[in-house]
Amino acid sequence: MSTQENHGSLPDLKTGKLWDAHESAYIDEPCSIGAGTKIWHFSHVMQGAVIGENCSLGQNVVISPQVILGDGVRIQNNVSVYTGVVCEDDVFLGPSCVFTNVINPRSFVPRKDEYRQTLIRRGASIGANATIICGNKIGCYALVGAGAVVTRSLPDFALAVGAPARVVGYVCRCGEKLIFERETTMCTACGTTYEKQGELVKEK
Repeated sequence: MSTQENHGSLPDLKTGKLWDAHESAYIDEPCSIGAGTKIWHFSHVMQGAVIGENCSLGQNVVISPQVILGDGVRIQNNVSVYTGVVCEDDVFLGPSCVFTNVINPRSFVPRKDEYRQTLIRRGASIGANATIICGNKIGCYALVGAGAVVTRSLPDFALAVGAPARVVGYVCRCGEKLIFERETTMCTACGTTYEKQGELVKEK
């Protein structure tokens, strides 16, 4: 994910870089931005951030120090990703979704040594205006509904809605809702088979 490595992309003829940022964006160095990544208007990538290949950062996105984004991450407009957040490959962050990194903030009490990690696992999607309370994990391919408030970790493939968010079902890796009438089911859209044991769902 180095800015200097060529992973099959051609460098921009003006800048020589393998990634592209709008002229209104701020990129603080040193940071790492992978080939094919696009950074749009008024966004800010801060020192020490690590961004993978083929990511898209929409308008007015902030990536704080030590944030890690995997490959293929898509961040929509008006999202601030704070220190302590890690997004694995192919994560989707919807417009204006919110992260926190301190559980008990006070303006007059320094808490930079108390940041809690939030992990968004591979392929998960966070809906518009959802809030993710720090210290939790969103499982692989989980889907958090718009406006949800996540106060606890969610399992793989979970469909979570509401405030506080609760698991109301499960979704395929393609995003379609899964219907379990038995311990196993098949996605009607893509044909992937899943097995459910208690609250845990996995591909069979």
